[in-house]
Amino acid sequence: MTVHFIGAGPGAPDLLTLRGRDLIAACQVCLYAGSLVPEEVLAHAPEGAQVINTAPLTLDAIMAEIEAAESAGHDVARLHSGDLSVYSAVGEQVRRLEAAGIAYTITAGVPAFSAAAASLGAELTVPEVAQSLVLTRTQGRASAMPCGETLEAFAATGSTLAIHLSLHNIADVVARLAPYYGEECPAAVVLRASWPDETVLTGQLATIADQAAELEIRRTALILVGPALAPGAFRDSALYDPKHVRRFRGQDEGA
Repeated sequence: MTVHFIGAGPGAPDLLTLRGRDLIAACQVCLYAGSLVPEEVLAHAPEGAQVINTAPLTLDAIMAEIEAAESAGHDVARLHSGDLSVYSAVGEQVRRLEAAGIAYTITAGVPAFSAAAASLGAELTVPEVAQSLVLTRTQGRASAMPCGETLEAFAATGSTLAIHLSLHNIADVVARLAPYYGEECPAAVVLRASWPDETVLTGQLATIADQAAELEIRRTALILVGPALAPGAFRDSALYDPKHVRRFRGQDEGA
C-alpha cells in the first residue's frame, strides 16, 4: 500500500499532470483538500472509489483514514492544491507516514506563482532586471515567520517577490516594500489563478492596496511585486544570441 501525494495544480482541472491523473485513476481511496481542489479533478477517480474531503479534518483524522486504507490494502491518492513543495503541509504528513512505516510518493504539480505569471503574461526573471524569485508570506495566525525571513530582507535584493497568504495584510506589505522598490514599482494581485472566476489586478505599489480593497473574495490570492512585472526595454538574453557560443550552437560537431 502506498500514499501518493499529488499536486493538483492551481485550479484549472486540465493543469493536473498526466502522472497525477493516472495515479488518481489507480487508487481506491482519494483524500482531497476540498476548499482548493476542483471537483473536476475527482472525476479521474475509479468507479466506486472512496472520496474524502479533508478540509474539515484534523491531521489525526486524516491519518486515521490512511491507516484504514492501509488495513484494507488500498492505495491512497492524497490531493493538495498547487505544488507540494511550498505551503502544502505535506511535511507533517510524511513525518507521520515514516513513523508508521507507510510508503509514499510525491508527484509535483503546477504551482500558483507559475499560473499567476502565465495570467499576467510575465516572465518573473528578466535579464539584468531580476534573476531571482522569492516565494514568501507574511506572518499569520497559523505560524510565525522564522527570524530573518522578513519582507525587508527580501526586498533589499530587488528580486521578484511572490507573496502568498497575505492579501488580508496587503497595506502592511506595501508599506514595508515601498522604501526598497519605490511606490511606482509594478505590482499585481492574482486571485484564484487559472480558475474560471480568476481576477487579475495590475498596478503599482502606490495603487495595488486600494485596488485589492474592492475584492469580495480574499482567499487563494497571490501578491507579486518587482520591476520584472513591467520591465520596459531590457537586453535580450544570451540564450539565442548568435554570438554566444554554447554546446548546441556555434561549436564544431563532436565538441
